[in-house]
Amino acid sequence: MTEPLVLGIETSCDETGVGIVRGHTLLADAVASSVEEHARFGGVVPEVASRAHLEAMVPTIERACATAGVALRDVDAIAVTSGPGLAGALLVGVAAAKSLALALDKPLYGVNHLASHVAVDQLEHGALPDRCLAMLVSGGHSSLLLVDDITLGVTPLGATIDDAAGEAFDKVARVLGLPFPGGPHIDRAARDGEITIDFPRGLSTRKDLERHRFDFSFSGLKTAVARWIEAREASGEPVPVADVAASFQEAVCDVLTRKAMDAALEHDIDTIMIGGGVAANSRLRALAEERAAARGIRVRVPRPGLCTDNGAMVAALGSELVARGRTPSALDLPADSSLPVTTVVA
Repeated sequence: MTEPLVLGIETSCDETGVGIVRGHTLLADAVASSVEEHARFGGVVPEVASRAHLEAMVPTIERACATAGVALRDVDAIAVTSGPGLAGALLVGVAAAKSLALALDKPLYGVNHLASHVAVDQLEHGALPDRCLAMLVSGGHSSLLLVDDITLGVTPLGATIDDAAGEAFDKVARVLGLPFPGGPHIDRAARDGEITIDFPRGLSTRKDLERHRFDFSFSGLKTAVARWIEAREASGEPVPVADVAASFQEAVCDVLTRKAMDAALEHDIDTIMIGGGVAANSRLRALAEERAAARGIRVRVPRPGLCTDNGAMVAALGSELVARGRTPSALDLPADSSLPVTTVVA
């Protein structure tokens, strides 16, 4: 059987992504980002994101097809992020996918954004093992997921109970006077700094671990950084931006990797897949590799461009669904901003 050719559409936040995949081979990954339009607000504005998706959708689809050297009529299926994400942004992508599926008479797959972040690793490292642990870290999510079959569902082990790691990066960057989005700028600043400040590690005390062993909390860390900076400024001392960035980043990466290793050992898993925008962080990658190697665990992380939101990840999951004969979505597919991670296909 010929490997399926699938077009994937991603519009869950501020990036319009269109990817084209044949099997596990990436043919095109076109992205139009509206991040600069949000930068002056210090965060994503849902209405601005939705309008940007509307304007970028057709040109991005055309660019993906041109890059892949295929016509729309050639694709075997259309996949689209149906949730979770910003409601208005999701609606744009879902409407576009429905239109294509109807006009081309192709099956439609409304897929889960988080599951797509797991599936995209197959484009770089081949098929996922029969069982693995996925740690997804982004602006909206910090999750530990047990993955047996990505097309049938995943088992949540832990999640963010307040601010996600990526959100904390953005907020700390703001108080340090660094641009939005904060992740890349903190990563860059931290390379020139030293870990001199002992910022708190959320949900790491014995009492916390009894109830939230695999859960994450970064709200307290974010507040601790802000208070430390305020105290420094109040005393008239300069704020060592690089040292604060390095110390904050270490606190985040320490908690993420320690809990991931603990979950892998608890469930006898020898492979950890890391995805989501924060997976592009250099310290997170290095610390995960170091701690995993000491425990005989393999780490799989897609290249940075595939960690952030993109259409390739949606196409990758869609391709897997087609190859395994999973039932497509109906044409009345909704956009579900709170789609649970246990639902892979809406």
